[in-house]
Amino acid sequence: MGLSRSVKKARSLQSLPPIQELIHDVRGRRVLLDADPAAIYGVTTAALNQAVKRNEARFPADFCLR
Repeated sequence: MGLSRSVKKARSLQSLPPIQELIHDVRGRRVLLDADPAAIYGVTTAALNQAVKRNEARFPADFCLR
């Protein structure tokens, strides 16, 4: 019998470093690489980028994911 989806996700989250360690400083701006939030949410980077593109109005003006 396999593990439930929530148990698998919880285990994968435990293997990620703390969020503070995923934030980088690039030219004075705080940056998260798209692969990091994708891993947190358990989706591919393509799916994450597509969701952001489809929901641009939900993100602050200074938010950019590329």
